[in-house]
Amino acid sequence: MAMSSAFAGAKLESLPPCNASAAASPSLPGVFCKPARTTRAATNRRVLFNSPIKCEGSPSDVVVQTRSNAASASSLSALEQLKTSAVDRYTKERSSIVVLGLSVHTAPVEMREKLAIPEAEWARAIGELCNLNHIEEAAVLSTCNRMEIYVLALSQHRGVKEVTEWMSKTSGVPVSEICKHLFLLYNNDATQHLFEVSAGLDSLVLGEGQILAQVKQVVKVGQGVTGFGRNISGLFKHAISVGKRVRTETNIAAGAVSVSSAAVELALMKLPESSHASARMLVIGAGKMGKLVIKHLAAKGCTKMVVVNRSEDRVAAIQEEMKDVEIIYKPFAEMLNCAAEADVVFTSTASETLLFRKDHVMGLPPVGPDVGGLRLFVDISVPRNVGACVDELETAKVYNVDDLKEVVAANKEDRLRKAMEAQAIIAEESKQFEAWRDSLETVPTIKKLRAYAERIRVAELEKCLSKMGDDVTKKTRKAVDDLSKGIVNKLLHGPMQHLRCDGSDSRTLSETLENMHALNRMFNLETEISVLEQKIRAKVEQTQK
Repeated sequence: MAMSSAFAGAKLESLPPCNASAAASPSLPGVFCKPARTTRAATNRRVLFNSPIKCEGSPSDVVVQTRSNAASASSLSALEQLKTSAVDRYTKERSSIVVLGLSVHTAPVEMREKLAIPEAEWARAIGELCNLNHIEEAAVLSTCNRMEIYVLALSQHRGVKEVTEWMSKTSGVPVSEICKHLFLLYNNDATQHLFEVSAGLDSLVLGEGQILAQVKQVVKVGQGVTGFGRNISGLFKHAISVGKRVRTETNIAAGAVSVSSAAVELALMKLPESSHASARMLVIGAGKMGKLVIKHLAAKGCTKMVVVNRSEDRVAAIQEEMKDVEIIYKPFAEMLNCAAEADVVFTSTASETLLFRKDHVMGLPPVGPDVGGLRLFVDISVPRNVGACVDELETAKVYNVDDLKEVVAANKEDRLRKAMEAQAIIAEESKQFEAWRDSLETVPTIKKLRAYAERIRVAELEKCLSKMGDDVTKKTRKAVDDLSKGIVNKLLHGPMQHLRCDGSDSRTLSETLENMHALNRMFNLETEISVLEQKIRAKVEQTQK
């Protein structure tokens, strides 16, 4: 999907705080939070207004950092910050799944295109995010409707601050501007959000199917990338299953329009009905979005169109597939000449620079009164392909992805009723994912118990072999070593079985976690410093090398 909704002049008002999860989360000025979900519309969000002073530390023991001491605090190392801010609570908190993003519901296309990250840059972004002190894992989902960053943060508070500053650094947009449009979700809310995204419930076009393919692409790009770890990859893989299940068990996608079909509908709405069959159509870009535009134009009765693309191969494949439609290929070098002969221009390319500026369009010959006297540009790309300044001309009209709401609104009521069925599935799947994630808590205990047993085994083995003298053969040594390993493995078998759980059964999970705590106590497996502090220490040492 080419890489976007404006506030449409809506007046923002202070609303009640978000749900407990969000309200207790770190505050950034003007950051958006989703309310607790029941059967809400996907576009329904609340705004959390905070004072300009940033708060750091744990939810229950907040350390207010004013501007006067911000500079000195920022000079502290990560470990020094760790030890000076609510240590007891902070160092024991569990790593959190966090999503920070801008979507068609919170930010206009002008902002989304500035922060959009091309797919070719996703792996690099993951690496840079995971180099931040408090980020363990990461993933990027950037489409025409959204730019979302998912991370596993060692600390919600510092993690959010680091990622927001990274977004500002990579995009050149000040943090204060990003925060006006940013939404933040944590743990269960972040999980449910991605499941809604994958199911098509959070799309501009409710129920559209292309977003599921984009979620799959995140997993494909993340394979083998350091930082696309167990938690985040597990979240996205589960989201794919949820998206498939929702589409299989509900009729949310029945009759759904895509962004491409909505673009065609919008163009036809703006043309005089008498010109629908005769209007000259130009499609720039023959990728997934462009191909869908061509198909929807053909479905609406368009039998001839010009397609401009960098390579002819993709256009030739479309020509072979749609033999009943006259599709004329033109190279990019002839784009302006083709636009001069078109009444409607659809753009859907990955170009990061404008294809049409005001001076380009100003020199084009006017279109006839039979098509309304205006040359229509329907731009469904993010970043945009057509400059907003083109709309200032009396001979042209520009529409972008944010303008598709006019088409989508027509069937929204029916789709919201269907969405309620999907929400029940998502709630069930969210519980299963959280249970699976809870089950991962036993992994450190399993490792520590094995290491504890191995230390004892090796020590006792050395004592035994030393008593046997120097003339012990290699075969005897191996036999004694194998014997000790066999005894330890058999003794550990029972405890290990009681520490393993797939997270699908809440009762079994509860028992597993109880067993974990019991073994930690019995074998004194708790370390003096928390797992969190160990991870931060390792990251700091890594960056100092």
